[in-house]
Amino acid sequence: MPDLLWEDVAWLLDPSDGGTLPDVYVPDTTAADWQAVLDLVVEHGWSYEYAEGSTVLPLPSAGTVPARPADAECPSLRVWPVAEVCAIFRFLADEQIDFDVSLWELQGQERIDVLCGFLAAIGRRVGKSVPMYFEGDTRTPFLGYDVEADRVRVLWTGRDG
Repeated sequence: MPDLLWEDVAWLLDPSDGGTLPDVYVPDTTAADWQAVLDLVVEHGWSYEYAEGSTVLPLPSAGTVPARPADAECPSLRVWPVAEVCAIFRFLADEQIDFDVSLWELQGQERIDVLCGFLAAIGRRVGKSVPMYFEGDTRTPFLGYDVEADRVRVLWTGRDG
């Protein structure tokens, strides 16, 4: 049985309702957690592209990413768990794994299953919950991987924000 049923979460993932790039934050992380995510990407064979600005580079170790000069562009890592779904990680700080996904790519049961598997894989690897927030709002997560329940679940049920 899937973690989430499309008919139960479609209203939360409607891209016509405003923000289309929900933010995913895993707080209280370390460079070791980032490295665990990088290793996970490679181990799962997910397609990826690491870039600093517009320059595509080989995937570095997590320990070398924060060592960039202060005026350097923020590195990003695009990960495709399947060809139609992309997560964009931003290496802003060791203390938080930060990425977003496009709601346009998360329509239907098959894509929700991909999202759930992706969030769960990250959460299980780092041993932390992986909450997803409406774009630009980090106060109230609306769904995410719950490490204690070991599944992705709806975390917010209000329809009026």
